[in-house]
Amino acid sequence: MKIPCETPEGEGLISAGPLPREAREAVYQTIHSRRDVRDQFLPDPLPDDLVRRLLEAAHAAPSVGFMQPWSFILIRDAETKARAHAAFLTANDEAAAMFADEQQVLYRGLKLEGIRKAPLSIVVTSDPDRAGPVVLGRTHNPKMDLYSTVCAVQNLWLAARAEGVGVGWVSIFRDEDVRALLGIPERVEIIAWLCLGYVETLYSEPELAIKGWRQRLPLEDLIFEGRWREPTPD
Repeated sequence: MKIPCETPEGEGLISAGPLPREAREAVYQTIHSRRDVRDQFLPDPLPDDLVRRLLEAAHAAPSVGFMQPWSFILIRDAETKARAHAAFLTANDEAAAMFADEQQVLYRGLKLEGIRKAPLSIVVTSDPDRAGPVVLGRTHNPKMDLYSTVCAVQNLWLAARAEGVGVGWVSIFRDEDVRALLGIPERVEIIAWLCLGYVETLYSEPELAIKGWRQRLPLEDLIFEGRWREPTPD
């Protein structure tokens, strides 16, 4: 909701004051209850108008030089999802082998079936050429377009939580497999394969914390005053 601004010189401005208390509480509730959904998707399709709202939220993200480097590939076709799942299984076996002993057992016990179960996948990409070779704000950090696209992913994720839609971010892929499957050019970065669908429940805490993979670090150990110091070891 845009709050009209009374400043006479500021056509196109809105108030920078805080949102109403209920709105602020809703924002924080959305942030703290967001979860990465891996297996609990229901088969019900997402309405087109809802998907559009989620994409509009993603498209409203901040971006370096306002370059808006993101694109969104919507995948509903069962055959494409099956081929993606096969590529995931290959990479997942490779990933499992990188862990030892109890961690490998725990890893293999995680249910990672979002690609097949979710009715919709959205692949988010970042095009470094979207605003030309020289981009305001990217002149000294060429990764800023990637960071901008991750902001779009977070916007979509939070909007989905507010709409009662579960989201899972699949990152266990060989990059070349996804490129070949979806025809993505080499210059374009693949940022995220997102699985979306309705879910009946969410974990009260992050799933990996509940299942003993890792616990949330104390915020106090990650706040430094004035200069860097090494965080407290786990």
